[in-house]
Amino acid sequence: MKKLLLTAAIAAVCSGAVNAADYKIDTDGAHAFIQFKISHLGYSWLYGRFNTFNGEFSYDADKLAESEINLVINTASIDSNHAERDKHLRSADFLNVSKFPQATFNSTKIVAKEGDNFDLHGKLTLNGVTKEVVIAAEKIGEGSDPWGGYRAGFAGSTSFALKDFGINYDLGPAASTVYLDLTVEGVRQ
Repeated sequence: MKKLLLTAAIAAVCSGAVNAADYKIDTDGAHAFIQFKISHLGYSWLYGRFNTFNGEFSYDADKLAESEINLVINTASIDSNHAERDKHLRSADFLNVSKFPQATFNSTKIVAKEGDNFDLHGKLTLNGVTKEVVIAAEKIGEGSDPWGGYRAGFAGSTSFALKDFGINYDLGPAASTVYLDLTVEGVRQ
């Protein structure tokens, strides 16, 4: 009986350790953001965001290279604060949301850099095209929250050419690259 209790206790501790590094991105509490900017004719910046997305990540500060993140973005949730522009961005000229209602990011490897910085490599699928991208990221912090949970937060940025994802609408040379900023806060599960 003692052996059975000991085995159950070890299994409980081990399963807790495995689950301790799994986080759900806190989109319900609006503690995560996917924002973008693109040049408007070379004169100013146009900013926007995706309002609806979800995801999860696994994170262990001692085993950063084994961490991973997966995101699913509702492309129809694009919001540039201008209804007519958003309608155009949802069309086949850009995101083609009727054919590709989701964009995804799935990490493939993480390379540690100095301090809390790292490069997050992964596959971004947008407009039906999948390409490898690198997100320059940093850990913002982690710890207990006031509600009895445990959280970890990260921020990152990347850029890519629209044409790399089959978006060929001519906005002029100044608007050929989109800059993406991500901020995620996850609640440990």
